[in-house]
Amino acid sequence: MKGAKALLAASLIVIAGVGLWGVVDPEGIVAVADRVVNTYFRSRGWFVMLSVSGMLILCIALAASPYGRIRLGADDERPEFSAPSWIAMMFAAGMGVGLLFWAVAEPLTHFRFVQDALPDPLAAEQALLATNFHWGIHAWAIYGSTALAIAYFSFRRGTPMLVSAPILDLFPQESWAKFVGWLTDFVAIVAIAIGVGGSIAMGVFQVADGVNVMIGGGAGAPHWLIAAVFAVMVASYIPPLLVDLGSGMARLSNLAMSIAIGLVVFTVVFGPTQFLLNSVVNGFGDYVTRAIPRGFETFTFFDDAVARWFNEWTLTYMVWWIAWGPFVGVFIARISRGRTIREFVLGVLVGPALFSVIWFGAFGGIGLFEALRGQGELLSMTQTSVERVTFALLDRLPFAALTTIATIIAAFLFIVTSVVSAAFVLSTFATGGDPNPRPFIRLIWGGLLGVLGAAMILSGSIDAVRQLIALGALPFVFILVLLLVCLIRALGEENPGEAVNAHR
Repeated sequence: MKGAKALLAASLIVIAGVGLWGVVDPEGIVAVADRVVNTYFRSRGWFVMLSVSGMLILCIALAASPYGRIRLGADDERPEFSAPSWIAMMFAAGMGVGLLFWAVAEPLTHFRFVQDALPDPLAAEQALLATNFHWGIHAWAIYGSTALAIAYFSFRRGTPMLVSAPILDLFPQESWAKFVGWLTDFVAIVAIAIGVGGSIAMGVFQVADGVNVMIGGGAGAPHWLIAAVFAVMVASYIPPLLVDLGSGMARLSNLAMSIAIGLVVFTVVFGPTQFLLNSVVNGFGDYVTRAIPRGFETFTFFDDAVARWFNEWTLTYMVWWIAWGPFVGVFIARISRGRTIREFVLGVLVGPALFSVIWFGAFGGIGLFEALRGQGELLSMTQTSVERVTFALLDRLPFAALTTIATIIAAFLFIVTSVVSAAFVLSTFATGGDPNPRPFIRLIWGGLLGVLGAAMILSGSIDAVRQLIALGALPFVFILVLLLVCLIRALGEENPGEAVNAHR
C-alpha cells in the first residue's frame, strides 16, 4: 500500500511539474526535449529498431506456434466484445487522431524530401512506403506485445493489471524486482500522460483549423478558437469517464470508425478512383514485401540529411508508439479477455495495419496524384500549415462542407476516446490494478491529462509536440524488452498441448 501511495504521489508531482513547466516556459521544455531526444537517437537508434522488430517477430512466432491456442483467461471464457467493436476500440485508442492529422501531409512531406534524389514516380512510391511503415504492423507489434504480456499475466495468472505485474509475479521474493516493478509503473504513467497530452494537442490543432476553415478564417486558427476547442473537448470527455468503459468507449469508437470508413470510401469514389485503387494495391504490395527488412534499416551509410530524416520521422514514430505502449497495451488487454493468443495477435496486427494502408493509399494517393501532375499547393502547405492539408484536400472534392464537418467530428471523437481510455488506464495504475476504477479517480487523471494537453498546445508546433512525446517514452524502451522476457519465460511454463485440448 505504501508503494502504491508513493507511486501515485510521485507520478502526480512529476506530471503536474511537466505540465506547469510547459505552461510557464514552453520554449525551455522543448529545448531540453530536443537535446535529450537527439542525443539518444544518435547513440541508441539501432536499439530502438532492433527492439521493435523483435517485438513483431515474437508476435508472429507466438501466433504461429502451439502457444497461439492459449486463451487469455480461463479455457472456457469467450470475448466480451464482438470483433468489429474490439478492433474499433483499440484502433480509436491507438492512433485515430494521428491518422486524420497526417492522412495527406505525411506522404507529401516524404515525397518532397525524396524527390531531389529520385524520379518523381519512385519518390512517390518511397513516400507511401515510408508512411505505411510508420503506421503499420511495427507500431501495432509494440501495442500488441505490451498488451499480450499484461493480458496473459492478468487473465491467466491472476495478477493485477499493471505493467509491473509480470516482473513481480516471476520474481516475488527478489528485492530488486520490487524496485524495478515500482519504477516500471512510474515510467509507464509518465510515458502515458505525456504521450496522450501530445495527442490532445495534435487533435485540438486539427479540429480548430477545421472549424476555422468552416467559418472562413485565414491561415492558422486564432488562439481564441484553439482555446475554445480545447475547453469543449475537456467538457466532452468528462461524461464518458463517469460510465462503464465498455458502454462508453464502444459507442464512441464505433461512431468514430464509421465516420473514418465513410471518409475513405467517399475519397475513393469521388477522387481519381482508378489512380487511388492502384495506389492502395501498389502500396499494400510494397509494404508486405518490404516491411520486415525495413524494420532493420538504420540508414547508416547515407548522408546527414537522410540520418536527420530517419531520426525525425522513423525513430520518432517508433518511440511515439512506445510512449503509447503502456496506455494502449493495458487498454487492449482490458478489452481482450477471452481471446486466444493467435486471435489476439492477428486482430491487433492485421486489422488496424490493413486499414492504415488503405487510408494512406486513398488520402495520401490524392496528394501524390496532384504532386505528380505539377500541382504544388498541397505540397507547399506541408511546410506552412500542416494541420490544414487534409481539409485543403477535402475542399477539392464534392460536398466539401459535409466532409469537413465529418472530419472534425471524427477527430474530436478520437481525441475523446484516447483521453477516456488513458484516464481509465492511469486510474487502474493508481488503484493497484483495479480494472474498473472509481469515477472520481478517472476524473482526476482526466484533469491532469487536460493540463498536459494545454502545455503541449502552448508549445506552438507539431514538431515540438513530437519531441516532447519522444522524451517521455525513452525509458520505456528498455522496460518493454523486460516485459517480453517475462512473457517468454512464463509461456515456457505452459503446456501448449493442454491448451489445444481445452480449445477443442
